[in-house]
Amino acid sequence: MGRIPIVRFCHRSRTLVLFLAFVIASAVVAVRPILAADESALSKEQIEQFLLNAEVVAHKQSKKGITLPFRLTLSDGKMTHDASFQSIDEHKHEQKLSSGQTEYNFVDSYKYNIAAFRLAELLGLDDMVPVYVERKWEGRRGSISWWLPVQMDEGERKKRHVSPPDPDAWNKQMYKVRVLDQLVYDVDANLTNVLITPDWKLWRVDFSRAFRLYGQLQEARDLVRCDRQLLAKLKALDGNELAARTEGFLTKPELKAVLARRDKIVAHFQKLIAEKGEDAVLY
Repeated sequence: MGRIPIVRFCHRSRTLVLFLAFVIASAVVAVRPILAADESALSKEQIEQFLLNAEVVAHKQSKKGITLPFRLTLSDGKMTHDASFQSIDEHKHEQKLSSGQTEYNFVDSYKYNIAAFRLAELLGLDDMVPVYVERKWEGRRGSISWWLPVQMDEGERKKRHVSPPDPDAWNKQMYKVRVLDQLVYDVDANLTNVLITPDWKLWRVDFSRAFRLYGQLQEARDLVRCDRQLLAKLKALDGNELAARTEGFLTKPELKAVLARRDKIVAHFQKLIAEKGEDAVLY
């Protein structure tokens, strides 16, 4: 049998190596999950299903917040994204708060995160409250939410004296946050719970100490202006629909208090409109 010329042999070897390299690279690309997901490309339903069903492949405990939630890394084989998991569900006869005050019938519960998201959906505010669903992890039930791309929280922004690039757009977002805060009556609402993305979009997170039983507003003076559609949705908020959407997460007294505060918010803005004119109050 004649010899294969050296040049011909090298050509075949090089071709074989390149072919194998292509196959291996294609296989790697095929199985490699996306390291991060762009939530703008996903529907709310897709995000919910991912949070409920994706496998937890890594976790670490957060150093921020009173309840120290976990940051979980989830993957479904096609997409990998982080989530925040909070399992606290404490009920106490009394609790001394950081303010020095004592609160009776104290509750700190992950269930309020889910209730806040579902309330936000009814009001058209689910573009500033991340998706929260209930999930069990390592034997504990808790709320799990989509991890947001954050450049800073409102506390950091104020500390660093950073001004938003579009003050008008910023203020209109903040007016909505203030309405939501008064509606849910969060006794632990603080600047670290208002997150700011790189494009200066606001997100309100962590409602575990919200939904108190008071029918009055915490700070009515914070309600200066209101989005027209939001005010319309507040007026149209139906108690039966709210009860159905938050079943298992809010009690009847908590629902009653939400609706009482809703009435106070609507009356407050109606009074401002009568005093200042609609254009000065609504936008």
